[in-house]
Amino acid sequence: MGEFFRFCVACLREMKRGGPVYWAGLALLGAGVVAGFFAYLEQLREGLIVTGMCDHVAWGAYIANFTFLVGVAAAAVMVIIPVYVFHHDPSKRIVLVAEVLAVAACFAALLFVIVDLGRPDRMLLMLPLLGSLNFPGSLLAWDVIVVPGYAAINLAIPGYVLYREYRQREAAPRVIGPAIGLAILWAIALHVVTAFLFVADVARPFWHSALLAPRFLASAFASGPALLLGILHLVDHRTSLSLAPEVRTLLTRIVTAALQVNLIMLGAEVFTELYRPTHHSLSARYLFLGLGEARALVPWFYTALSLELLAVAVLMLPPLARRTGPLLVACGMTVIGVWIEKGMGLVIPGFIPSPLGEIVEYVPKPVEVVLSLGIWCAGGLLFMLLLKPVVAVKSGALRQAQ
Repeated sequence: MGEFFRFCVACLREMKRGGPVYWAGLALLGAGVVAGFFAYLEQLREGLIVTGMCDHVAWGAYIANFTFLVGVAAAAVMVIIPVYVFHHDPSKRIVLVAEVLAVAACFAALLFVIVDLGRPDRMLLMLPLLGSLNFPGSLLAWDVIVVPGYAAINLAIPGYVLYREYRQREAAPRVIGPAIGLAILWAIALHVVTAFLFVADVARPFWHSALLAPRFLASAFASGPALLLGILHLVDHRTSLSLAPEVRTLLTRIVTAALQVNLIMLGAEVFTELYRPTHHSLSARYLFLGLGEARALVPWFYTALSLELLAVAVLMLPPLARRTGPLLVACGMTVIGVWIEKGMGLVIPGFIPSPLGEIVEYVPKPVEVVLSLGIWCAGGLLFMLLLKPVVAVKSGALRQAQ
């Protein structure tokens, strides 16, 4: 126990070391967190009335960001599987970066749920003596369990692996094997359960589709590795942890294939909803074409579609995909496109029109925007801090004295 305590202290000390760029990044993210905190105080004081949400549109930017971040967290499995199942040795140096990203994404996702509650004390109602979690009958209860559970798994695995490497020992297969198996299964369950939260709401026909869970997974396996590729290029240039060409090729292929599958399923949804439209197609029509003068989401949808089509075109052309500049641009377009499609383009249309046929459009207000950016900054801050000991241990700079 004493050795582990010394390891934790060494990791904390490592987080305090860094050059001007590292501290400037922490300061910038910290400023974003502070701005988000003051926006949250305003929301707590005035209530959710300061947001763009209302009785007709009960979920907005917060749940949109939550849905996207859960996908980013689940996508860590696309690096875990090649390393631990198929023994892709070049990816071993960066697999912990993917798991740390999953922890930061889960942390930010949970913060988005907390701020969406309005009053954080409502979480106490899930405790056994004060309320009821309604497990296993409630799908929301499943989500409450899988998100922090997945964060804990992805914190425990890197912690154990780093501790063993810090002591210059290999991770014990009898420990790491079952943990990885659990992480893989939990990652799939994480996003499927989140999709089922939408599907189970039968009063919202826009979400009531058997394709929603597969689309969630496909979009997650496109945007998560795309975001990871961009982060790894920064890590490669700013730290001693290098990005092997084989890893870059692997992640590029994953993003390309997943984005293609996502676009095919999106096309199937568009055809189904518009070729023979019914009354239940009104939400989809609002998103794709607008309903009368209500067209707030139409530019969002076509922006997302254009970005994803351009990204997949770049990724499918080897001369462009092999070049760092076009590859990073394609990854950026993938992340933004999926965020719009899976966030604003999924959550908001489900509420428009209402079950009574009323059309009330949603536009995020400044408090929501600042608070959302603050939570993203909090996730980024946690990621930067956790990344420091990962890089130090994997590069050999942080080792137990013999």
